[in-house]
Amino acid sequence: MSNKIAIYPGTFDPITNGHLDLIQRALRIFDQLIVAVAPSKRKTPLFTLDERLELIKESTKGFPNLVVEPFHGLLANYMRDKHSVAMIRGLRAISDYEYELQMALMNRRLDVSVETVFLMPTVDFSFISSTVVKEVASFGAPVNDLVPECVDVALRKKFEFVDYI
Repeated sequence: MSNKIAIYPGTFDPITNGHLDLIQRALRIFDQLIVAVAPSKRKTPLFTLDERLELIKESTKGFPNLVVEPFHGLLANYMRDKHSVAMIRGLRAISDYEYELQMALMNRRLDVSVETVFLMPTVDFSFISSTVVKEVASFGAPVNDLVPECVDVALRKKFEFVDYI
């Protein structure tokens, strides 16, 4: 019997406690999880790809059976190359559903073996997005309860806040 490998793709700019919640839950379902970090052509990330990879690795130290790596190109091809059985996607609110459904159906069209597993975060993290975290942090407001400590420090450095108000 082969290992069941899942891919959790995203830009993770930056990784949040909501992402960590989904990672931990996916690791209970699958034998291995690959956090696949995309460079993002649609967005202008705050953190470089290398910075995002490092923040994710730091945030997930000690997580068993977890791989963090960049990926480029079509996700369906990447999944095939990694022998993945599923892709993990988070649904925070109904507003996420339409976009995620479109992506899941397109990925399935590209490769009929692509399965998408939707996970809902715990209620405490259901409102968190990387975009909201960056916006709040850019004004100097504390986000230490929304992100791992290393991300909190990195955000303060990016926005040149030594301490929050």
